[in-house]
Amino acid sequence: MWYFTWILGLGLALSAAIINVMWLEAHYAFGHRDEDTTRASFERAREQS
Repeated sequence: MWYFTWILGLGLALSAAIINVMWLEAHYAFGHRDEDTTRASFERAREQS
C-alpha cells in the first residue's frame, strides 16, 4: 500500500510544478513580468543563500 502514498505525492509535486509554470507564463503573457525581472529575482535569491 506504500505505492499509493508514493504516487499521490508524485502527483501532487507534479501538479504544483505545472501550476507554477502556468502562473509564470500567464504573468509573462499579460505583461506583469519580463525576463529581466525574473533573472534579477533568481540572482538575488542566489546571493542570499
